[in-house]
Amino acid sequence: IGQHIRFPQVGAMIEVPSSIYQIDEICQMVDFISIGTNDLTQYLLAVDRNNESVAGLFSSLHPSVLRALEQIVLGAARQNTPVSVCGELAGDPMGVMVLMGLGIESLSMSAGSLPKAKKVIRSFSLSEMRGFVNEAKNMSDAQDVKNFYIELLDERGLGSLIRAGK
Repeated sequence: IGQHIRFPQVGAMIEVPSSIYQIDEICQMVDFISIGTNDLTQYLLAVDRNNESVAGLFSSLHPSVLRALEQIVLGAARQNTPVSVCGELAGDPMGVMVLMGLGIESLSMSAGSLPKAKKVIRSFSLSEMRGFVNEAKNMSDAQDVKNFYIELLDERGLGSLIRAGK
C-alpha cells in the first residue's frame, strides 16, 4: 500500500546504419542509447570483421564511422538523451580520444582497458580531443585517422599504449 514502484530505464542499442536516420525518433522513446561500434562499423563499411579476406578493411576509425557517430551524438543531444558506447572502440586509446572528442562520456570496456583509457583521458583536454576528432572526421581513410592519432599519442609519450595492446 502506497509503495512507489520505480520502473527500470529503457535504452536502445544503435548498431545499424538506418538507426542514424531515425535517431531523434528513437531517442524520444527511450531513456538512453548505447552505440555498438563493432556492429555499426561492420554494417556501415559492409565489411565482415570475421572474414579473413576482408577483415583488414574493418576499422571503427574510418572517417565514415566517425561522421556517423557524430550524427548519433547530435541527434541524442537534441533529445537530451544520454549516450554510451560499447564495443572495442571504447577500450582503445585512439577510440577513447575519438569518443570523448565527440562528447561521449560513458564508455563500456573490459577491466584490462581501464588503465590505458585513464592515462589517455588524463593526458588530453576535452577541447583538444574535440579539435582532433573534427580534423580526423574529414580525413580520407581509416589509415590516415589511425596515423594521426598514433602521432598524437607518441607526442605525449603514450605510443606504448597502442603498441602494447596490438
